[in-house]
Amino acid sequence: MDKQMRRNKYCFGMGTIGRDAVYSLISMYFITYLTEVVGLADHELAIIGGLMVVFRVFDALNDPVMGTIVDNTSTRWGKFKPWIVFGAVTSGVLTILLFADPGLSGGAYIAFVAVGYLLWGMAYTTNDISYWSLMPAISKDQKVREGVGAVSRICASIGMFSVVVLYTMVPDLFGMSPRKSYFLFAVILVAILWFFQAFTVLGVKEDREHLKNQEHTSLSGMIKALVKNDQLMVTAVAMALFMIGYCTTTSFGVYYFKYAYKNEGTYMVFAAVLGVAQLTAFSVFPLFSKRFTRMQLYFASMVTVVAAYIVFFFSFEKLGLIIVAGLALFFAQAFIQLLMLLFLADAVEYGEWKLGKRNESVSFAVQPFINKLGGAVGTAVVTVTLLISGINPVSKQITEIEKSIEGVTDPAVIAAAQQEITTLINGVGGSSLWIMKGAMMILPLICILVGFVIYHKKFKIDEETYAQIIADLKEREK
Repeated sequence: MDKQMRRNKYCFGMGTIGRDAVYSLISMYFITYLTEVVGLADHELAIIGGLMVVFRVFDALNDPVMGTIVDNTSTRWGKFKPWIVFGAVTSGVLTILLFADPGLSGGAYIAFVAVGYLLWGMAYTTNDISYWSLMPAISKDQKVREGVGAVSRICASIGMFSVVVLYTMVPDLFGMSPRKSYFLFAVILVAILWFFQAFTVLGVKEDREHLKNQEHTSLSGMIKALVKNDQLMVTAVAMALFMIGYCTTTSFGVYYFKYAYKNEGTYMVFAAVLGVAQLTAFSVFPLFSKRFTRMQLYFASMVTVVAAYIVFFFSFEKLGLIIVAGLALFFAQAFIQLLMLLFLADAVEYGEWKLGKRNESVSFAVQPFINKLGGAVGTAVVTVTLLISGINPVSKQITEIEKSIEGVTDPAVIAAAQQEITTLINGVGGSSLWIMKGAMMILPLICILVGFVIYHKKFKIDEETYAQIIADLKEREK
């Protein structure tokens, strides 16, 4: 690997640190922030939760259109980087606004959050599609892509798990009210987003040779690039089912440790352990890929995921079993995430080979579409679960108690409030917990298994097939 390619690998990868930190804050914890910090009533949660799901689906459906716009872009800076910059700046500003306190309540606050959330999704899409579309333009070599993908996923995990580990500690770290603390936290993450995106924009040099004579993509061409690429569609369905399961499980993290395990502080330790597991998986993936085929790695990862979910469900909140299940689950899921990204990249060449036209951005629009769909379903499942299990009214009571002691210095009053909060948390049990555990573990496992079956039966781009596709494309170029 030459000097520029090494630079590409690390500058591209570092771009995910702030991106995934901000994305995790919104996708995994914004609903938690609204219920545990802002303190929404049941009807307010139902309205905002419903709107978030609708907006994510709406935004996801726009992703292929944005991919077409990126594919048709032609500037002196290329077609990807202008949109990377635009998306990073606008999504960062909107992230800060979503965690700001506008001094509104009731319907006015719901409208503020709804508009901000819709615009945030659209802004983040411009960055997400253009960013990941840049990866197949770096190199067509599968092994180089595996290295680039592994580094980018390692950096993404650093960003994501930094938020996961720190989220519950934020008020204590800043020593202010929870709402002000989370606003400052959002500002810091956005600054990190902009800092690390600069590495990608300034440090990555893509191969533009195939862009010289590339035709513009029409709306009908966009539909053709998606629908006619059967391997892209298979990858999309398998990825969607995986992300629905993954996002649903991770979205319950704070609630599980607060109401099932009865110790919210343990979530930070658990998240740190899982972060190490995922980072380790991404680091060793290239070593495994040298000895095993992608299908073998996918199958072994699925067996591990199934075993981990079963142990997790029947752990009965014993920390040792929870940690064992979590380590196995996130190690295996890291392999699956990276494999899915590589399947998607290979489908770009397959589409060029089959349809005679290369559409990186339209093809990679599938990834943010899937992420948003997974997040939308995860948000819907969490919202419905909090309402039908009776957990949200308890969350609102706890939020009101915490607000009532802001600025209070009397130890007796603080102790009495904390005891009341403990009593409320301990009162959540029985059917409420089983409803939450079923939604958090059983439903995701079913989705992930169905996705694997579809991939196993329909995906046909193995290593030999891909090598033949590249050989054929080179012959065409001659």
